[in-house]
This record gives sequence, structure tokens and C-alpha cells, in this order.
Amino acid sequence: MALRIEDYALIGDRQTTALVGKDGSIDWLCLPRFDSDACFAALLGTRDNGRWLIAPADPIKETSRRYRDDTLVLETDMHTDTGAVRLTDCMVPHPHDTTRMVRLVTGLSGSVEMRLELVFRFGFGRVVPWVRRMPGHEGIVAIAGPDMAVVWSDVPLEGQNQHTEARFTVEADQTVAFALEWLPSHRHVPKSFDPAHSVELATQKWQKWTQRAPVKGRWAEIVKRSLITLKALTHWETGGIVAAATCSLPEEIGGERNWDYRYCWLRDASFTLQALMNAGYRDEASAWRHWLDRAVAGSAADIQIMYGIAGERRLAEWRVDWLCGYENSRPVRVGNAAAEQRQLDVYGEMMNTLYQAHRGGLKHDQNSWELRCNLLDDLEKFWAAPDEGIWEVRGGRQQFVHSKVMAWVAFDRAIRSVEEFGYDGPAEHWRKIRQDIHDQVCAQGFDVSRNTFTQVYGSRTLDASLLLLAVVGFLPPDDPRIIGTVAAIERDLLQDGFVRRYDTDTGKDGLSGTEGVFLACSFWLVDNYALMGRKHDAETLFEKLIALRNDVGLFAEEYDTARQRQIGNFPQAFTHVALVNSAMRLSAMD
Repeated sequence: MALRIEDYALIGDRQTTALVGKDGSIDWLCLPRFDSDACFAALLGTRDNGRWLIAPADPIKETSRRYRDDTLVLETDMHTDTGAVRLTDCMVPHPHDTTRMVRLVTGLSGSVEMRLELVFRFGFGRVVPWVRRMPGHEGIVAIAGPDMAVVWSDVPLEGQNQHTEARFTVEADQTVAFALEWLPSHRHVPKSFDPAHSVELATQKWQKWTQRAPVKGRWAEIVKRSLITLKALTHWETGGIVAAATCSLPEEIGGERNWDYRYCWLRDASFTLQALMNAGYRDEASAWRHWLDRAVAGSAADIQIMYGIAGERRLAEWRVDWLCGYENSRPVRVGNAAAEQRQLDVYGEMMNTLYQAHRGGLKHDQNSWELRCNLLDDLEKFWAAPDEGIWEVRGGRQQFVHSKVMAWVAFDRAIRSVEEFGYDGPAEHWRKIRQDIHDQVCAQGFDVSRNTFTQVYGSRTLDASLLLLAVVGFLPPDDPRIIGTVAAIERDLLQDGFVRRYDTDTGKDGLSGTEGVFLACSFWLVDNYALMGRKHDAETLFEKLIALRNDVGLFAEEYDTARQRQIGNFPQAFTHVALVNSAMRLSAMD
């Protein structure tokens, strides 16, 4: 069985990522990209679905781990009765279509017997590769279809029952190295590379990036860890930003709310870019704008809410029936049918991000502006129509208030771009549409009897996305309608002090089961407290939220307050974005 979600740490090379458990097992790795098939899929199955374990043979008495300062290089110390070792794990960023991973075992004290179990299973844990030894090397080559994985080792590796195993002893101050490289199977077997040097190279590259925009304030270290995580989820070449490193980690243990988040949502990417820009990173904004222009190129009517890492549009959803799911949470889904949904809010998020990028110094690009104008022409035709909303409900389209508000944001940011930056556009026409949307939302999306905005027009249901109304400037934070909405959410959507997205018990979202509290929404409540001047409430909730992060500063999508554990895909960009924005908002209040 896989570990608890929070017991994993992330390593990556900005092409893909891997999850390393506290027990020394890599239980999740997709090669060669974030959204490729997994070759280690024990996270969603069993050890026989692929993993790479390096750990003491004797029981581990104590474990501690950390990232090297401002990097994605992971160090895990394991103590036994006979001594202690440090396992150093990292992937090496380099501009090639291969992936390199390094694992170093260093003796800290005494003498520790170690064991290694390496199980390659390509195709999400199903395809057993052909494995052969490398002549003249302590290593193996594993090939299946288009995939080749080469492993170099300082100790002999032995094949046992379609697994690769090893036993070795590490003394104090001794280092035993292992290296893996993936490349297409039609290539020649590559030459070995220096593992220790690769770790130092990865350390230097991450520290160089982090130092470009030093973060200050009470929560600087927590913010930096979130920024590094967001950078790790950004593809180095295309500029695409994935929502999470995993697929099908459940929003309810044993439930069916299991989705594939290894794609580029326009919404999530927009939020991520804003967080990076607020921290001083501009190159990422330029790269993402180019990614966006390529991804949505063509008819504005064909825009999708998400794309593949290089802008792919076909993200067909299917079930991996041979995997039992994380803690038997089925089905395991790959691909995402929500790519075919209409979600009006993405227009607002895109327009706001590009507007903020220009304010932050991103140069004007006429082609990009023309694309945005075309998108607004399209939005004008159907902003009043129902959609599936920010949460991708599968119970049919409705008139979601948040969607309408973000349509308002789209036109508002276009008007500001004309007024502030001199862009050429029909500002007066856009002003009329902006007002029409505002009037409609206030008339049909507000429950006067309860003094709160609602999830959809004419309903009594609440939705945590309403917490964004003041954040995006739809109404000022001291407006009685905003104050009433926050009070209603505090009354009806708080669970153990955290915020749920909406009431899932009604079944109106087309899915069975429930879910945990949604961490990003809880950070949005922090933002509202801060905007209202409720500094003590904002800081109290923020501290309560950051206490939920795991020992290396990572968050999943949600938190199960009953089981007191993280749930949902991991690490989740949306959560880390919300943390960064709330921390910066609070720091500005000091």
C-alpha cells in the first residue's frame, strides 16, 4: 500500500516529476513528461506496478528529511540500530529530450545494510520491460516499446522474479551512487554521467533561480518553497504549467472523485503566473504568454479550458482498470473529459493575468492583444449562457455567479488595458457589456433575504468561489453584500475552521460522495479577512492553514479534517498559488 499523501516529497527536472516517500521508495514517475505514462505507478496500485526502493534492510527507528536550501534536491536521513544513512534524491534539469535521476546513499554513522528493489512497469504499471545487463558495468537497460531506461549502479544488481534487487552495506562517510536516464528506445545506450556532479549542478541551478527574486517577510521560507514547487510544475521548453504532478489521487478516500491534473488549465496557469510575477519573476510570464498564443490559436470559439503541455487539445479520459487506485479509490482516471466543458471564468483569468503582466513590465505584443480581442468578441456572444463553472461539475450547465463575475473581469481588464496602456480596442462598447454583466449578477445572483451572493442564479446554495468577488474588484470589500457573503460562507461552508467549495451532499454536481475542505478556498477567506481589515482573523487562519503542510512544505488539493490527512492530487499548484498570494497580502499589512 502507498504511504499517506503527505509522506511524499517532490523531485523534478521541469520536464517531469517523481514522488519520493519517507520510506525511500519512488512510487510515482511519468516519463518523459508530466503527462506521459507512469513507469512507477505503485502510488495508484501496488509495488508490482512499479517503484524504486532504496532503504535500510533493518527497521528504521527515525526518519527526517529536508530540501537543500532553495532547491528541489531532497535529503532523507534514516536511522537504524546499527547506524544512519542519508539518501539524496534529485532530477537534473538539462535541455535535452532525456530525463536523468540521481540517488546517493551516504553513510552518516555506523554501518547500515541497505536493500534496493527496482521494478520498471511502463504503461501505468502494466508493461514488463525486457531487461539486460550492460557489458562492463554494474547496471541494466530496460526497454519496452518506445521507452528505454538505463540504470548505473555502484553495486551489483540482480534480477529476481521480474524485479531488480541489490543488498549492500554503507559505512560512515561512504557514498554509493545510482543514476537513471530515460530516452527513446531507438537511441543508442548513452554513456554514464557523474551522479555527484549532477546533484551539485541541480543544486546550483535551483539556487540561481530562487535568488533572482528574494522573498522577505515572516513567511519567506514557506513562500519560497511554494514558488519552487510552482516552477517545478512548469515545463522548461513549452512554458506550459501543469495543475499537479499526479492523477487520480482521491478527493475522498475510497470515493470516485479521482481526476487527472497533469495538464495545463488556463485558470490554474493564470493564477500561477500571477503568483510568480508578484514574486518578481517575469520570464515565466513571457513564456506562458507565448504558450497561450500557440495553444488557443485558431478560432476563438474553439478555446478549451485546458490543454496538454505543448498545447494538445485531445485529452480523452479513460480508466486504468488494472490499477486498484490509491487506497482502493476507484476508478483510476487518465485524461480529463472536462477539457470539453465550457467555463466562462477562464476568459477573465487570462485577461487579468496578461493585464497584470503588462503592469509588471511585460512588453506589448500586438498579436497577443489581437488574440485577446477575438476572445472577447466570442465571449460577448455567450457570457449570458450557462456553463459548467470553476469546479467542473458534471451535473449539467448552470448560471454560475462566479463565471459571470469573471466574464465581467475579462471586459474590465480589456478596458483598463486601453485606458492605461494605450491599446486599441472598442472600450466604450466593452464598458456597456461590463455594466450589463454587473447589473445582471447583482440582480439575479444575490439573495436579498439572506444578504449573500449565491452559487447560481435563483438558488440558495453557496459557493466558496464567491470569495473572489472582492479580490478581483467586482465590489469593494466593505460593500455590505460582500460582508454578508463572507458571513454566509463562514456560517454554511466552514468545516473545522476551513472552507469547503460547496455542498457536495446534494449530488447536484453529478457525482457521488463528498470531499475534504478545499485549501485554496480557505486561503481566499484569508484574503477577504485581510481586505476587510480583519488582520487578526486573517493571520490566525493563515497560520492554521500552513500548519497543514507536510514536513517539506508541500500541499495537496484538499484536507480531510476527520482523518487529519491531505487528500487530492499532489502537490497542487492551486493551493501553493493561494498560499503565496495570501502571504504577500498579509506581509503588505505589516
